[in-house]
Formats: sequence, C-alpha cells, structure tokens
Amino acid sequence: MTLDVAIVGASGYTGGELLRLLLGHPDVRVAKVTSNQFAGDRVASVHPNLRKLTDLKFTQHESVESADVLFNCSPHGAAMDKMETYLKRAAKVIDLSADFRLRDPAVYERWYSSKHRAAPLLSEAVYGIPELHREAIRGARLVATAGCIATSAIVALYPLFKEGLARGNEVLVDSKVGSSASGRSSEPGSHHPERSGVVRPYAPAGHRHQAEIEQELSMRAPARVHFTAHAIELVRGISTTSHVFLAKSLDEKEIWKVYRAHYGEEPFVRIVKERSGLYRLPEPKLLAGTNYVDVGFARDPHSERLVVVSALDNLVKGSGGQAVQCMNLMHGLDETTALTFPGLHPS
Repeated sequence: MTLDVAIVGASGYTGGELLRLLLGHPDVRVAKVTSNQFAGDRVASVHPNLRKLTDLKFTQHESVESADVLFNCSPHGAAMDKMETYLKRAAKVIDLSADFRLRDPAVYERWYSSKHRAAPLLSEAVYGIPELHREAIRGARLVATAGCIATSAIVALYPLFKEGLARGNEVLVDSKVGSSASGRSSEPGSHHPERSGVVRPYAPAGHRHQAEIEQELSMRAPARVHFTAHAIELVRGISTTSHVFLAKSLDEKEIWKVYRAHYGEEPFVRIVKERSGLYRLPEPKLLAGTNYVDVGFARDPHSERLVVVSALDNLVKGSGGQAVQCMNLMHGLDETTALTFPGLHPS
C-alpha cells in the first residue's frame, strides 16, 4: 500500500518537518505540497535541509484535488473554513493547527475569543495523542494533533490524573519553550537580539494550550491547571516541569510502577529517572529530531509534592512526528514507521 499524501501549508517549520519525515516513509508518496506564498518555488529553496531529497515544487492551496491523507499545516483559524472541503477531497485529514483540538464549542470560544465556524466537526475530531486515544485514532477520518506544549504536559501527567493521584485534581505547570514553536513568521519577540539569552515568561497566565491540558486530564473530575510558559534561547525543544501534590502518600518506587503500568509498552514514551549523571531527568537537547517524549519525576522528601519533568522536540513529537504516528495508526501501519531516529549526543 502506498498512500498519496498532500501537505497544505508546507512552507512553515511544521510543514517542513512533516515533509522531512514523510520523504523517508516507505509507504508514502508525497503528491502535493502547497504554499500560496511560495507557489512555483522548489521545496529546497525554503527547506534547504531537503536538498537532493525531492524535486517537488510548492503549488497553490486549491491545487489539492484528491489525496489519501491531507495534512493541514496552515495557521490557526484557517482550517475551520476549509475542513468540509478537505474531507471531501481526502479520505483522511490530519489537522496540525489548533482549530479542532477542543471538543466543546463554548470552551473554544472562551479561549480563542471567537465562535467556531465549523462547530459540528468538533465532536468528530479525535485528539491526536496516540498514548491516550490510540483506538479512536485508528478509526478516525479527522484527527487534530495536540499542541506541542500540551503534549509535553498531558503525557507527563496523564497517569497521575487517570489514577486519581493528584490532590484536588490540580497541578501547576511551567514550560520552557524553544523559538521554533513560534513558527516561521518573525515578530519582535523572536528577533535574535531580543530572544538571545532570555528566560522570558511570555504567557504567565492564559496560554491557550491550558484548555487542551484541562480537557485531557479531566477524566475523573474537572482538572484545575495553573500554567505558565517561558521563551528560552533554545531553537528546538520543550522542557515542562509540573508540580502535583499527591492525594495519598506514595514513595518513588510506587510512583515508578504507576508510570510503568501506563507507558511500559509505549514505543515513544521513555521513563527517565537515573540516580546520577548529567541526564538523570529529561533533557530536550537529547530529543532534537526525535519522536520521543521523556518523562521523569522527583519526590519531595519534605512534603507530598511530586515534581514531574518532561521533554520533547516541539516540531516532532509536538507536531509533525505525532501527525505521522497518527497517520500510521489510521492506516494499519506499524506505528513507528519513519519515526525511529534516536537523536544525537552530543549535539
């Protein structure tokens, strides 16, 4: 089986990373890559890391007439007006924007300050974290991949909330985010002299990914999430530190068993907790270019506080890689196909 794939909005960082992965996928033929801005230009002129790997040229968005899989990498707000058309032109659609991640239109309106213009499709879209929704993804025709920061927090915290171990169903989350998460378009905050060397709390409260975290952790009761995001000098990567106060006293061995029970068989979740060394807890530097999310923890000996640390590459497991993982599941392929790059050390 060879899948004909189209990528809408392929000129951004997310589209380029998705294209990098799909060009190495043995069951995929990339048929169309679109960019209204760069229509007619060779892909390698925008994504120079793909030189000699493809002769594709960008086309206009409307040039996609049919595909087995359509990946939407357009900015937030663009997909909802086109999704009905995409679902007619492609058997399966994977949306990498934020347009279909939230199931409740009222929640969407509260966080995005506008009504959703394709609200009936929100209930159909499957939230694209395979570790949580694998079986639903297999049967979906529309998958909305999770936000990069949201993925780092949700995967790290899911076992605790699933088992009712977070006191008050509450958590404090702090994420340090690399500059590529802001996308290709420049703005004052991404200008190198302003970004270099910073640890800037760009969203001390009110970050939209909080809504996704709350949605996915509200299994037993509504989750109470207190979230802050910092911009740091790193280009790729997210490091998320979460503080949970345990509902019952557990030692580190018991906490380890909880995580092993949920993630022991997961191909892309690694539980990282070493007794010594530089990398005894998750570190995003080791994950650049990979589809892994590393999760570790430390138990505060003076209280019931559990510090959970997670790391991932925002462009792979936080975006393009997770989308490919979903595509593999949707078509009965080995889930790990084209996603087994182990990372570099040193890098």
